[in-house]
Amino acid sequence: MVTEFEEIYCQYFTDVYKYALSLTRNEALGEEITQETSFKALKAIDNFKGQCKLRVWLCQIALFIWTHHGN
Repeated sequence: MVTEFEEIYCQYFTDVYKYALSLTRNEALGEEITQETSFKALKAIDNFKGQCKLRVWLCQIALFIWTHHGN
């Protein structure tokens, strides 16, 4: 499972970071949100049902983190 998640992380890290950066307009905060997204996704990967693209699911997690970040 970890190896599979590492592949997902490598494949989508840049997309999630770009999305987080577009939300935050701050590189450090974008990186923080991307890392937190990865952590939350790892914990919840078994809940991914494939009803949307994986990239969309990850960006939804990033958006949730951003909106609950106190902004």
